[in-house]
Amino acid sequence: MKLDTAHFGVIDVDEADFIVFPEGIPGFEDNKKFTLIGYGDNKTPFFWLQSIDDPRLCFVVTDPFMVYDNYGVDVEDEDVQLLGITDPNTVLTLAIVVIPDNPKEIRVNLKAPLLINVEKKLGKQVIQKNEDLPLRYYLNTN
Repeated sequence: MKLDTAHFGVIDVDEADFIVFPEGIPGFEDNKKFTLIGYGDNKTPFFWLQSIDDPRLCFVVTDPFMVYDNYGVDVEDEDVQLLGITDPNTVLTLAIVVIPDNPKEIRVNLKAPLLINVEKKLGKQVIQKNEDLPLRYYLNTN
């Protein structure tokens, strides 16, 4: 399928690769279908979660385990059930990256990671109860 995006122009996306967020992403609940762009490309730690429903909506994401020592995610039983998780090795954990005009203020949301069951193509943003995890974790951009 061809998708005309705001950031990448027209791209080919395979409907089999769509990730469905049954509840949407908080603040973007009307957007249920997404695709990952650049995931698996080892050249950069960043890639994109592109909305299929709104081609203007795209999140920069990264692997939180790469940017924060001893990062961990607690998943409630209801979220395990919603995502159909039977094996933790099938879960991709992502963190949304905020890139403001000032590159010294690039930050990652570690408090609310995106969990994706890569086998079932289901995702959800889950808010962590761990008070030590920052909502705004600033990356070192020296």
